[in-house]
Amino acid sequence: MTGPFTAGAVTEEIAALGPFFAVQAHPSGTEPSPPWQPMSRPLLEARVADVRDWLAVAGGRSPDAVELRVAASVAHLGLAARLVSPALAAAVLHGLVLAPALADARWQPATGGPAPLSLPDGAFAGESALSPTRLADELSSRLLDGPLRELADAVAEFSVSRHILWGNTASAVNGAATMITAARPDLTARTRTLIPLLLERPPLRDTSVTTPDGAFRRRSCCLIYRAAPGGEGALCGDCALSR
Repeated sequence: MTGPFTAGAVTEEIAALGPFFAVQAHPSGTEPSPPWQPMSRPLLEARVADVRDWLAVAGGRSPDAVELRVAASVAHLGLAARLVSPALAAAVLHGLVLAPALADARWQPATGGPAPLSLPDGAFAGESALSPTRLADELSSRLLDGPLRELADAVAEFSVSRHILWGNTASAVNGAATMITAARPDLTARTRTLIPLLLERPPLRDTSVTTPDGAFRRRSCCLIYRAAPGGEGALCGDCALSR
């Protein structure tokens, strides 16, 4: 499909890639009906609390035994993936930069699984057929330095370091790329061209390395291992602490 794009056509195509890519569109300048709501401190606190409860149950502990910053980091990783995944899909499929302000996105409270996300339909308008280099530049300046930075700023208030938050974002980028190529092998070449370009741009520069066998490895840890008793939980496959 080439531009001009319709929000409905883009959302339908990228939703086929998996639940983290599913996104709805609402008319720009309108306020979707509840339970849709903007990202706010109370909504973020509720999401962190839900994640804290889930981590506590998984570890056989009480929620109070799970550090708040651990739950906040894990919650951030999931929310970052929700913003990154449809944006990368739109970029790989159509060279489209899907990067509305965080204040323009709408969310629904959800326990477990990807949080429902709706974006203004005007966000789906834009240029197509950008070169990979230009596309990486636009994603860096408009997506990473836009809603992803705003999200990181909000979660940093839960005593999560920026080093971890940008590592989470890099991990979300890599995870979305892996899911895209798994669902659509025909997109592998385009995805593998774009992702390294994006990861080498600020604010993701120096957040990850490529191992000798070509695997992605972040330079930080999302802290989820600390939710287990004694801080001895399993490490994620891309964790800086994993050897």
